[in-house]
Amino acid sequence: MPPHAHADENALSTPHNKKALEHIVVQAQKTSQNLQDVPVAVTALSGQDLVETVSRDVFDLQNYVPAFGAFQNQSVTNSGFSIRGIGTSSQNFGFESSVGLYVDGVYRARQNALINDLVDIESIEVLRGPQGTLFGKNTAAGAMTLTTVAPSHDERDGFAEAIIGNDNLVRLSAGSSFSLIDDVLAMRVSGFSSHSDGFITDERSGQTLNNRNRSAIKAQLLYTPTDEISVRLIADYGELDERCCGALTFQNNIQANDIAGKFGTDALLLQLPFNATIYGRDNFYDYKTSLSQTPLSKMEDKGLSVQVDVALNKAWDLVSISAYRAFDSLDTVDTDFSDADLLTATNDAKQQSFSQEIRLHYTSEDVRGLIGVYYYSQNLDLTFDTTTQDDFSAFFNAAAPDLLPLANAINELSAVTSGFIAPAAAPAPSGTAFAHSAYQEQDSIALFSQLDWLLNSDFTLTTGLRYTREEKSIVGAYDEQGPGIDGLTQDPAQWPNVGRAVFGLQNIAAALAAGQAPTAQSLNAIAPFQQAGWGYFFLGSAAVMPRPDLNEELDDSQLTGTVKLAYHPNDNTLTYASFATGYKAGGTNTDRILPSLSPLFDAEKSRSAEIGIKHDFEEYGVRVNAAAHYTQISDFQATTFTGTGFNLQNAGDIIVKGVELEATWLMTENTKLHAVASRTLANFDEFKRGTCWVAYTWHTGIDDPGRVEPNDPFCSRDGDRVGFEPQNSLSLMLNHYFEVGNYPASASIDYQYTGDVFLDDANDPYKYADDFSLFNVRVSFTIPQWDSEIIAWSRNVFDEEYVARSGFDVPVQTGKIMAYPGAPRSFGVTFRKSF
Repeated sequence: MPPHAHADENALSTPHNKKALEHIVVQAQKTSQNLQDVPVAVTALSGQDLVETVSRDVFDLQNYVPAFGAFQNQSVTNSGFSIRGIGTSSQNFGFESSVGLYVDGVYRARQNALINDLVDIESIEVLRGPQGTLFGKNTAAGAMTLTTVAPSHDERDGFAEAIIGNDNLVRLSAGSSFSLIDDVLAMRVSGFSSHSDGFITDERSGQTLNNRNRSAIKAQLLYTPTDEISVRLIADYGELDERCCGALTFQNNIQANDIAGKFGTDALLLQLPFNATIYGRDNFYDYKTSLSQTPLSKMEDKGLSVQVDVALNKAWDLVSISAYRAFDSLDTVDTDFSDADLLTATNDAKQQSFSQEIRLHYTSEDVRGLIGVYYYSQNLDLTFDTTTQDDFSAFFNAAAPDLLPLANAINELSAVTSGFIAPAAAPAPSGTAFAHSAYQEQDSIALFSQLDWLLNSDFTLTTGLRYTREEKSIVGAYDEQGPGIDGLTQDPAQWPNVGRAVFGLQNIAAALAAGQAPTAQSLNAIAPFQQAGWGYFFLGSAAVMPRPDLNEELDDSQLTGTVKLAYHPNDNTLTYASFATGYKAGGTNTDRILPSLSPLFDAEKSRSAEIGIKHDFEEYGVRVNAAAHYTQISDFQATTFTGTGFNLQNAGDIIVKGVELEATWLMTENTKLHAVASRTLANFDEFKRGTCWVAYTWHTGIDDPGRVEPNDPFCSRDGDRVGFEPQNSLSLMLNHYFEVGNYPASASIDYQYTGDVFLDDANDPYKYADDFSLFNVRVSFTIPQWDSEIIAWSRNVFDEEYVARSGFDVPVQTGKIMAYPGAPRSFGVTFRKSF
């Protein structure tokens, strides 16, 4: 599937002369250029590419873009994207992304705002490497831009499409333009609705997980009063209400694998009163789970934008893009991932943003470029709570038997003293809610410019610079409410301490035996155990620890830029060398974290050197685009789930080096082969306070070699691989065009290889996933007289079993790992009509 960006999505995929390499127009440098003339590693896909490959969302694109990754975790709204081994999960709302996301020139701050279905798309461009000059903050790894089909006065730019597939998939979409005033005012309306069952079964509820239930609508106006002026108004609304995401048991902890007689929480949950359903690694590809709470994800995304283009004269053009966006999400997750009623979490987040970009473009014989200003403001309003459920109190008592003798001793003293000494309180009462809310405001402004200096007919020097100033503030409130609990104490001196309490009990017993009153010091030593909720202090999880409220501010400024030298010896060849910088903004941690940790984290900065070549062998019908890169990421923002919370910090440095290849071979007039390959080595160059192994150490007794001191809660990850990222990937796409009678047809087969990965940054040997290969097939049949096309398709046609690049340690269940399976075989038929 060679890309042909800015082709008409509504055109049918009829065969044409495949010996002519396509002229691909991209906007990678915010101006229209031939892809082969752009000194940037960029992949361009057209709307027709998406139709032909039945690519329904951004997650499908990683098959066709080198060194690009997309994945989901606990919920639909917890999505992440990566380029060249660098990315960010959106687990924490205070986090921003390493990959900048743009739709019709408007920045999308939340990565999960880009996961809806791809409908009525003109083009998608994925820019690899830092893009800090033209695209600004949060492009440390690269950027992705989506351009939708604009209104036109063309009488034949409409389409209607229906996709029907297994798991009761039904997706309906349509779009069309309407000329309201000839050559002056045009309107376009498009939308879709998509529904399907999931491929994971929740045996307790009988429902399927990872289903689809989403829809969107977009309305546009294009006003062109003169040849020099155009105004494009876009209003869009999308919503999603799904059961996602299904995590399955990758490693249970019924019994330690290499330590005889060591049993974990799964062994406990098998017994009364829990009678939980426990799965093992052998059940992973049964695609079954059993949960006490169905995971639910809801999203609402809407916005309004206005783009004004004015041709001031032959040399100068003005572009203005104004936008308002609102994004709401609500997630409910069974955070113990079992059908025992232990823990649930609810995350309710609301985001509003306004952006304004103004650019002046200049073109002359020797210089072309632009200068611009960009303003962005955003408000985040978050409410999050973790609540213990009906079985949690019994679970705590059974899982922490070492604490019960102390409570029993206090109860015995209470009985002896006829209640003068109060009894021990419930250590972890069910129905306790650990809630926190956070409100964050941010404002940023940037000035930027990029110029192409045409040194002579062969050489072009590009220079660019951007200055960004940003301010953020956060206020956070934390509370704990439950049976007998009205806020846990924040004073560490009053937290329960077993050693101190045992000493106090001994003194109390001795005093009572001597007929004396116990001292206040002795009574104070056991007092924390007489307050409901004292057991939560022993879980070691920040999610259930008290902490003071927050009121923090962050002020930051960054200078980013680029220098590129392009050599164009002939019409078919471009070689280039570039140096670029980018950054991901610093921020505020919106999670409940330990009071000892700072809620502020610094910006993540990237510096990258790249060399590349783009060459067309026209006589052979071959196009080769290749790049080699070296990137240093400093102050990398790392978040790793440890089973007791998310560890968020500036981790240190990452070194990424690699090579990428995109090649097209027009083998015959009717057959073409497209190849996409990457080799990406992303390793921590310095990461002294990383997360330690959890599951492997529990099962084997072998400590993490990165732990410097025996009791250190952190481990060095120096030299380890960056999690989630395969080192090798390869995609081959073979398309053959033919005719059946007088009807054009085509057959396609895709091969996709993805290398092995670690499922988090800790490189725990038990969180390792093997490489895998997938095959997709398609057969299309076109009926020109009806302007219609039928595509029969299947993804993962051989039903390969694989892990979808993410896993985690389960809360309060040390030694247990959950992971997300890749989708099994799917198949269906697409019916499409143009009009």
